[in-house]
Parts: sequence; C-alpha cells; structure tokens
Amino acid sequence: MRVLIEFVVSLASTVGFGLITNIPRRSLLPAGITGSVAWTVYYLVLQVDHGLILPNFFAAIVIGILGNISAVLFKVPVNIIYVPSLVSLVPGGILYLGMRSFTLGRESQTTTYLFNTLTIAIALAVGFVVAEVIFYRIKPLLIKLIQAQQRSN
Repeated sequence: MRVLIEFVVSLASTVGFGLITNIPRRSLLPAGITGSVAWTVYYLVLQVDHGLILPNFFAAIVIGILGNISAVLFKVPVNIIYVPSLVSLVPGGILYLGMRSFTLGRESQTTTYLFNTLTIAIALAVGFVVAEVIFYRIKPLLIKLIQAQQRSN
C-alpha cells in the first residue's frame, strides 16, 4: 500500500512541476509516469540499501530509459521529460542544510551535507550515462516497432 501512495504522490508532484515549468500538455502524462516509476524504484531500492548512491543511480537509469522512450513516442525533446521527472531526486534539501550549516560556522556538518549532495549528483549523472548507453542499444528496436505499428494502421 505504501508503494502505491509513493507512486501517486510522485505522479502528482512530477505533473505539478511539469505544469509550473510549462512543458507541453501532451508530455505531462509521460513525464509524470516516468517520474513516478523512477521514484518508486528509488523507494524500493532504498528499502534494500539505505545509502545514497544506489537508490539515486537506479532511479536515474529509469528516468533515462523511460524518458528517451517517451521522447521518441511523443515526439518531444528528451529534456522535456527529464526535468519534471528529476525534480523529486534533486538533493536541494541537503544542499540547503549544507549552506545553512556553512553560514552558522558548523564546518563538519557542512562537509557532510556537501559531500552527500555531491554523491547524489554523481550517482544521478552516472545513472543517466548508463541509461543513454542502454537506450542507444534498444532505440533501433523501438523505431522498428513504431514503424510496424504505423504501417498496420
């Protein structure tokens, strides 16, 4: 039940951020589904591994693959799907805490927060690179399926 709640709330937040950033209406649902599946993967991996790297890494792979597939299917730039889908994974809260502790002169806390922010950012970036490599391999199959579908219609 908790996973379903996570899915629905992340769908709403992704679509809401898509509305705020004014992405095309036809890409709101694909971006929402991409973001909610990615968050669900993040949540499930977090239950197994309580670290920062693996949950963010796998969620970024999901965003990368589903975002590219959605971009091809709905004929939109992939960044239109990426931006709202990524919003729930960006470590803004941790970065805020790091900056706050920096201004308060708490150097050890600052170092910890900024290291965690950097770790998450690297995990997301590497996840996107892995997703691009995977999508590069499956893109010809996807295009063939789309063309076959169009011919049958």
